[in-house]
Amino acid sequence: MAKIKILYVSSEINPFLKSSEVADYVRKLPQSMQERGMEIRILVPRFGIINERKNRLHEVVRLSGINIPVGDEEKPLTIKVASIPSAKLQVYFIDNEDYFHRKSVFKDKQEKFYNDNDERAIFFCKGVIETVKKLGWAPDIVHCNDWMTSLIPMYLKTTYKNDPMFKDAKTVFTVFNTGFEFKFNDDLLNKVKMMDIEDNMLSSLESADFNGFIKIGAQYSDLVTKASKEADINVNGLLKEFEESKKINVIEANNGNYLDSYYEIYNELVG
Repeated sequence: MAKIKILYVSSEINPFLKSSEVADYVRKLPQSMQERGMEIRILVPRFGIINERKNRLHEVVRLSGINIPVGDEEKPLTIKVASIPSAKLQVYFIDNEDYFHRKSVFKDKQEKFYNDNDERAIFFCKGVIETVKKLGWAPDIVHCNDWMTSLIPMYLKTTYKNDPMFKDAKTVFTVFNTGFEFKFNDDLLNKVKMMDIEDNMLSSLESADFNGFIKIGAQYSDLVTKASKEADINVNGLLKEFEESKKINVIEANNGNYLDSYYEIYNELVG
């Protein structure tokens, strides 16, 4: 029987960067699934706070050099790679000088949220998909973690729906307690658009804020999980509309069965 292939996409992962609960949650999952016989790839942004020399990042020239469209501009994509020292896992880093060379994650030194975090997310999501295509590695499951990855399920269900690398892939979207108050500019929807995406398909994102990103991720993914009860944004009615069409699981990392739960979920999705 062929190994199940899982692509993990995340805003961060330990030990390279830990600014929220996302880093530890995503650190344990891939290793556990690899130990259970699954084939793993991991992609994260190369935020400037990640020390390249200390973490031994190096560029993968054969994967770099693509231009990624964001709105009216195209930005060059650089791919770097490093290994997690205590595990036989490689992590690929999506990099771009304009978006990821700042010495911080989502806020500046004055704790001001970057105006272009939407563009950084768009670039990252598109860059992930194009990198996997260049790798020539077709995942069975794409597990997206945190708001920054939330456009991937939509792109896979629209622009890339007939692509041989992704046409059979199932998507999981995990919501974390990483909300922000910032509202993006009105041109967000135009920047997000790609081929086969009409205005009415982006209605979940019209609020142009954290809630909008969560809703678009939930709308297009095959399964939604919440990393903690604190990430219970049902209070806002955000995920309420999706509860009938897809089961929303709370899978907490401090739950002893957390890794077993995902193992079962992945096998069920692949069928």
